[in-house]
Amino acid sequence: MKKTLLGAVTGAVVAAGTFGAVAANASAPAAESKAAVTADISNPNLRQSTHLTIDAATRAAQAALDAAEKENQRVTVAVVDRNGNTVVTLRGDGAGPQSYESAQKKAYTAVSWNAPTSELVKRLEQAPNLKDIPGTLFLGGGAPVQVNGGPVAGIGVAGAPSGELDEKFAQAGVAALGR
Repeated sequence: MKKTLLGAVTGAVVAAGTFGAVAANASAPAAESKAAVTADISNPNLRQSTHLTIDAATRAAQAALDAAEKENQRVTVAVVDRNGNTVVTLRGDGAGPQSYESAQKKAYTAVSWNAPTSELVKRLEQAPNLKDIPGTLFLGGGAPVQVNGGPVAGIGVAGAPSGELDEKFAQAGVAALGR
């Protein structure tokens, strides 16, 4: 019994000591912290990147959806960031269930290769294995959003009867960002 009691007391002391250290560190003012390092922006090993705000992504998605609705098309629009993460998805009234995932994959594909997906479809003739890359969809309907020629986002549209129409609507979303 003494060993059990001694073990429990030792465990409590260690736990209290750990908690006390954490509490002391957590209560230290941020101004006293030396952990923050300021990066030298002239360092060639650092790169500044541009990202769409949620407001810009929503505006682009809505513009694409509006363009499709003007032509009585039922589509889903997805906007992804530079890393392919979905920022916003708008599913139009009556859009098919497959359009949600297709729009995301088209947007991902467009930003990954910094090219409209209709152009990438042509590349499949020389490299048919491209279509096997997970998360991609080589059908018209995806458009990259570029800043100074570099990709910062992708817009994908799915649900219209052709990839050509889907891409036309995706381009309307890209154009809305320039206004």
